Amino acid sequence: MSVTVSEPVLRRAGDRGWLIECAGRRPARVATAIRERPWARELREIVPAAGTVLVVADGRGGMEPLATRLRALLAELDELDAAGRSGATGAEGEGPGAPNRTVVIPVRYDGPDLPAVAERTGVPPEEVARLHASGEHAVAFFGFAPGFAYLDGVPEPLRLPRLPSPRARVPAGVVAVAGNQTVVYPGGTPGGWHQIGTTTIRLWDVTADPPNRLAVGDRVVFEAVTP
Repeated sequence: MSVTVSEPVLRRAGDRGWLIECAGRRPARVATAIRERPWARELREIVPAAGTVLVVADGRGGMEPLATRLRALLAELDELDAAGRSGATGAEGEGPGAPNRTVVIPVRYDGPDLPAVAERTGVPPEEVARLHASGEHAVAFFGFAPGFAYLDGVPEPLRLPRLPSPRARVPAGVVAVAGNQTVVYPGGTPGGWHQIGTTTIRLWDVTADPPNRLAVGDRVVFEAVTP
């Protein structure tokens, strides 16, 4: 069975950058695959976002060859995806860009928004917890504040819009959902996500080296613990 994939879209971003528009592709996977290539040593930054990856070179020369390399890499990822969808052998996530770490985060599903989430989704609170813990979560990108990781993989029944009025300050360790993503608040930031639990694990610690426990592409497993 043949699978049609869209042509990768690259746009110039200044004199040293290419912006990859990742329609139909996971930015975290694309960014990880780029980092694995030997020629990534020539790059200054690889920055995934919600739907794009910004690639910044060290110098202004060689931008067209870099674009050729990026297009070839995207085509390779598309071929791997097509082979998987057509029944080829191989575990999901194998090949370029596959995450190489799994981080387990214990969660007490005791958040103040848990009852409201249960009511809006039509399932009991314990089912909200089970659904969330069963999701295939992965770090998609970072933004908003240091240590603020956006994790893709919230199961479809739990995908709710953000709160109409954000809280002024959310403490560290709060586990919250909105749309198809989960966040674990690093602390001290506002927050308009639905707070469904808490964890004692510190994912952002300025005294640690490195301060961030997560990296783009990491798999995250939420493990329910007794409050």
